[in-house]
Amino acid sequence: MTIIKARGLRKVYPLVRRAGSGWRRLRSYLRPQRDAVVAVAGLDLEVEAGEAVAFLGPNGAGKSTTIKMLTGILTPTAGEAVVCGFVPWQQRQLLARRIGTLFGQRSQMWLHLPPTDTFDLLAAIYDLDRNEYRERREELVARFGLGDLLDVPVRKLSLGERMRCELAAALLHRPVVLFLDEPTIGLDPLAKASVRDLIRQVNTEERVTIFLTSHDAGDVERVCRRAVLIDRGHLILDLPVEALHRVIPERRRIVVHLASPWRGIGVGGVRVQQLSPHSVTLEVGPGDASVDTVVAELLRHHMIEDLRIEAPPLEDVIAELYRRGAALAPAGHGRHG
Repeated sequence: MTIIKARGLRKVYPLVRRAGSGWRRLRSYLRPQRDAVVAVAGLDLEVEAGEAVAFLGPNGAGKSTTIKMLTGILTPTAGEAVVCGFVPWQQRQLLARRIGTLFGQRSQMWLHLPPTDTFDLLAAIYDLDRNEYRERREELVARFGLGDLLDVPVRKLSLGERMRCELAAALLHRPVVLFLDEPTIGLDPLAKASVRDLIRQVNTEERVTIFLTSHDAGDVERVCRRAVLIDRGHLILDLPVEALHRVIPERRRIVVHLASPWRGIGVGGVRVQQLSPHSVTLEVGPGDASVDTVVAELLRHHMIEDLRIEAPPLEDVIAELYRRGAALAPAGHGRHG
């Protein structure tokens, strides 16, 4: 079942340009020069119920504007969208009962109150049945390990603890779609892993649809199975996360731990990425010598303790996709790959 559907979704912001100073500036007030900024340019998108989708793009790509239209905060300039059976900007209050949101840089918790008070306030806002609310709260408290945090003012919680509480708050009313914007930003590695695991658990056990924006490749790999890339308001790619590596020309890393000093390698086109007294990381790209040739040359000239061959990390792949941007744009819109 399709739970998010957008067709030709477009948002244009008017822009009035002002001259620098003097008479020209006065004339610009009397006869303003009007322009337009296209934030989202005819986006087509479908998300099925229960999917976990990473919505990716560089800063200024149109991600936040798209999410604001899908949640009813903004009205599009053109196009249409249906989320959970509702037109977001026309039926925002009804939609709010079906979706949850979690923003890494914006809290829905009251900082001077303990989480339990925030939960009670949200239950009242959503008009939850008292018994159902208590049962749901106890379930989330147990699942997210919040028992010792409920009566502590939010301002005294660590960022990781607060984000676990934020996630529980977003799920109190049992939403069917969860919009996440940078949910692990600023967290230490252990806290990131915890939040990612909880989000993935909610997706797999409760079949909550996840729509996630993040610049952290770990969020994408651990939580999502599908990646949608936009740039300058255009859909660039839409494919499974595991297929991202195949979009750009294949590269391989060769990580070598040495038992003898590094003496270089006589194979053209091989790049040294990292070098220390006892290890070296090489990169072999398309058009270079084969990995087998490079490994044979290494064994011929060096004493090697360990060697492994790996694909570049997803973070590097996503950064490369950002750099290439519109060069990857397909002729039409829709799902690709």
